[in-house]
Amino acid sequence: MKFLYAPIVGFVALTAAGLYYFSMSTEMEPQDIKLEPNNINSVTVGRTVYLQNCASCHGIQLEGQKNWRRRNSDGYLPAPPHDETGHTWHHSDSYLFNMTKYGIEKIIGKKYQNNMPAYERILSDKEIIAVLSYIKSMWPKNIREKHNQLNARARGSNRGS
Repeated sequence: MKFLYAPIVGFVALTAAGLYYFSMSTEMEPQDIKLEPNNINSVTVGRTVYLQNCASCHGIQLEGQKNWRRRNSDGYLPAPPHDETGHTWHHSDSYLFNMTKYGIEKIIGKKYQNNMPAYERILSDKEIIAVLSYIKSMWPKNIREKHNQLNARARGSNRGS
């Protein structure tokens, strides 16, 4: 009986872990996230939500905090800029959405010293998309085009998997 019990317990544990991973990965990789930087209504809502929830750290003009690439004395990285000088535009729409909604720790699956809150219980999906649309609307045309190309590549690679 002991020989039957161990494989069954192992199978149940692996199945549960697999189901958890699958539910997390599908939840964290929405395929249909698309920012709307040309939608004036979305951008207007996004600006308001940004000013209420993000500007205190990332700056009213998206400029971020000083020395954002170096950890402070407490070990935290200051908030990066969301303008063209930062790295926000280096990430796909889906990644930016997931980072904002769930936070870095849920994305990487481990503790990470940071001050960025997860907005999962604070903002709706529509508000998150609006904020990110506002941010993208503020980038110069060439940066927006590069970001669009990045999204096209990301969507293409998602279709193949």
